[in-house]
Amino acid sequence: MPDLPPPVPKLDARVLLEAVNGRTGAGLEFVGRAAGGQVGAAFVRWPDGRDAVLTRGSGGIDEVRRTAEVLAAARARGLPVPEYQLLADLGDAVGVVQERLPGRPPQKVDRPLLEAMIALADRFAGIAPALPAPPLYLLESGPGYCLHESLERYDDRTRRLLGRIHEIGRAEPEGMTGDDLVHLDFHTANVLVDDTGNLTGIVDWDGIGRGDRHFGLVTLRFDAHVRMAGADLGWFDELLESRLSPGALRRYWAHMMLRQVDWSIRHHTAADVTLWLDFAEDPSFRGV
Repeated sequence: MPDLPPPVPKLDARVLLEAVNGRTGAGLEFVGRAAGGQVGAAFVRWPDGRDAVLTRGSGGIDEVRRTAEVLAAARARGLPVPEYQLLADLGDAVGVVQERLPGRPPQKVDRPLLEAMIALADRFAGIAPALPAPPLYLLESGPGYCLHESLERYDDRTRRLLGRIHEIGRAEPEGMTGDDLVHLDFHTANVLVDDTGNLTGIVDWDGIGRGDRHFGLVTLRFDAHVRMAGADLGWFDELLESRLSPGALRRYWAHMMLRQVDWSIRHHTAADVTLWLDFAEDPSFRGV
């Protein structure tokens, strides 16, 4: 086996909770681990009975505070995003206690859900001028994800894909432009719905950014490839091509290919890697 970079460690929620309580005296009670998610979150409860969610923030305390401020502004505009109720600077990490929004992850992923998420993403327009633009890591590895070393070391197919990603990165300007709020992991496991299927929340705002809200739609298209396997998603591809310039679509698509293949190499199975490589090489998508 090739010498691959290690996987991202799962959150030890009880250790994080103990650290947050020790630093802040919040008196939070552990309720249970949240289902799903790649790194993890936990349900906790305040002493007054309010339910909340505990996560580990990305970056330092100043970055997480900035995320909290932007989400507060989004909430003021009526967007269903959580309030950050407590931030605990733990030195090597930031503990984030956030509001537990109503609803549950959708059990069925279909076109109406995708269309509702696309409409919701349009409400991110122009509301994040103070945030930094997130890099796409097309020419160098990201911080714990989008690692080029995984693709370089895995096999010939992943090396060819990495070469194509590098070509796109050299040919197109890196990053995004615009003042939209960007959810960097906008997929169906990060929204909540009520019993009628209406969207009640968007969660997992770690790594929030400023740029082009349509980046989230490319992320959602990748999610739909798995969650709606075999469905006709030509309408979604046409939507992306109508809303994005060819250069932006190539950049975002290359980033997502890098992200998915690297993560699959380090966290999932060879079958998952093959699934994404087949998707990368599919000539039916005209954007890349």
